[in-house]
Amino acid sequence: MAIRRLGVAVEGATGRLGSTQHLRSLMALRSEGGLPLANGDRLVPEPILLGRNREKLAALAAANGGLEWSTDRDVCLADPDIAVYFDASATGGRPARIAAALDAGKHFYVEKPLAETLADALDLARRAERAGLKNGVVQDKLFLPGLVKLRKLYETGFFGRVLSVRLDFGWWVFDGAPYPAQRPSWNYRKATGGGLILDMFAHWRYVFDRLLGEIKAVSCRHMTALPERRDENGNPYRVDVEDTAFAIFELAGGAVAQVSSSWASRVKRDDLLQIQVDGTQGSAVCGLHRCFVQPLAATPKPFFDAERPQPMVFDQQWQEMPDVEPLRNGYRAGWEMFLKHVAEDAAFPSSFLEGAKSVQLAEACYRSDRERRWVDLPPLQL
Repeated sequence: MAIRRLGVAVEGATGRLGSTQHLRSLMALRSEGGLPLANGDRLVPEPILLGRNREKLAALAAANGGLEWSTDRDVCLADPDIAVYFDASATGGRPARIAAALDAGKHFYVEKPLAETLADALDLARRAERAGLKNGVVQDKLFLPGLVKLRKLYETGFFGRVLSVRLDFGWWVFDGAPYPAQRPSWNYRKATGGGLILDMFAHWRYVFDRLLGEIKAVSCRHMTALPERRDENGNPYRVDVEDTAFAIFELAGGAVAQVSSSWASRVKRDDLLQIQVDGTQGSAVCGLHRCFVQPLAATPKPFFDAERPQPMVFDQQWQEMPDVEPLRNGYRAGWEMFLKHVAEDAAFPSSFLEGAKSVQLAEACYRSDRERRWVDLPPLQL
């Protein structure tokens, strides 16, 4: 058994996702002695923190055992010991950052969305393909326990013919008064790649395509519920992107999906994300961690009585699926797959082309709202 070390430049390491999810996943692999490879070797990632704030970088590096850090992207990309460039910083400017890594011959793994426009996303995918460089986009939601259970139901034919899907997502994001916002201010500015559709519909594209049925067309309306917010320093600013969106998807196979997403809606359901799938043979409702089913044979016959309250307790008529498989952190699972893709050419399904599909959906949503019509999503090719 040999130890193989792989340098990984982590841009945006001091951000919320960069530090609490991605860096944590890489450090866990290091602390366990590396990622086991098919030939018995162990691959040890060597993170190099990359960002703009020297104080934050130094503190994060020290907190993780004295990691290397830098504020100079060009120097990092010129380092032959760095094989992978990872980007978890703001969406705005991501194509230029990836292009620089591509020119330096690095493999790259990035947070979604891949770009702000489909043209840019496809250009990056095609350039990466021509250069023979490994590339991937984070698709962490596929590994959530609730969605894993939903996939099992779909794969085993539990639903029969899927008739409809309803996805409800969101929570109340404070505007900075009276409480600090739970999302960074760049999420609410067009210049930095903000907007709920660009951010969240990237998830919905791969969740539907991989679990529920390929999205063939979309109709969408969006709005800005809170037009003024306060940034991290308490300064007011105008919001010039949407924070709420309502969409209808046409799925391959004929099913229709209703998708409600909002950063300005208070939660009264079991989880921040809830997906209901209704089929001819049964239905399921899942959140991030739990999933409940109701097969056809156990479906009750509700009734309405104008003179008395509903006697049925509908929530009690569903059966919860057990936790059969061990819980996997979706971010770590993605890193393990991508690192094996780089080290031993293992399969990796979430390529830049898949990332481009998410941008395609976002563009179609904006176009649908602007033109007040349905927009088709044709197949993409490199």
